[in-house]
Amino acid sequence: MPHLLSKSKYIRGLQCDRALWLDVHNPRLAKYTREQMQRFDRGREFEYAFKSTFPNGIDLSAELKRNVDAYPERTAQLLDKEEETDLFEAGFYYDDVLVLADVIHKRPDGALDIYEIKSGTTLSETYKRDAALQHYVISHCREIHTFSIVYANPSGGFITEDLTEALQAQHDEIEKNIAAMKDIIRGGEPATPTGQHCLEPYACPYQHFCAQGIRQLALF
Repeated sequence: MPHLLSKSKYIRGLQCDRALWLDVHNPRLAKYTREQMQRFDRGREFEYAFKSTFPNGIDLSAELKRNVDAYPERTAQLLDKEEETDLFEAGFYYDDVLVLADVIHKRPDGALDIYEIKSGTTLSETYKRDAALQHYVISHCREIHTFSIVYANPSGGFITEDLTEALQAQHDEIEKNIAAMKDIIRGGEPATPTGQHCLEPYACPYQHFCAQGIRQLALF
């Protein structure tokens, strides 16, 4: 079943309801700067470095490519096998939300150790919100043993921080957020004005579009 929300759309929705709506209905309007693209590239390089510490990991993205709605079924097939397994980009679907976990390790008892990889050098609130959504979705599909965020040590290497209990405590809030965002997606385009939220926590790729509308109104 096609999903309505993903990790990126959820974080977009927390920042701005109009940006969320555009991300779903008119994503071609998004414009990313060279600096943003370079940051994405650095993030992928850091992610690859951590994944290399799991030499037997199975990368679902190599098999399924952009067919993201097929990831949960394939993930379930691999996790239902008896042996321990390491998976990259494992897919889980619940409550119209699809999440892809960067790295998961299935333990001998079947429970999962999950690692969300972030290339920043501090554990930001946005990182935690991203992880909380993943915990909410995955915990309704499989038993979670630990959920950790992996981020960059300024001196080199990785810092791994277990946030399992803190993420579990946010489920009620996440459920309410998802319900509100689904209403936004299914409605008309919000008339949210531009403001500081266009820049925090990330520069919105739709701010040029919203600002253009303001300039057009100013001509009349």
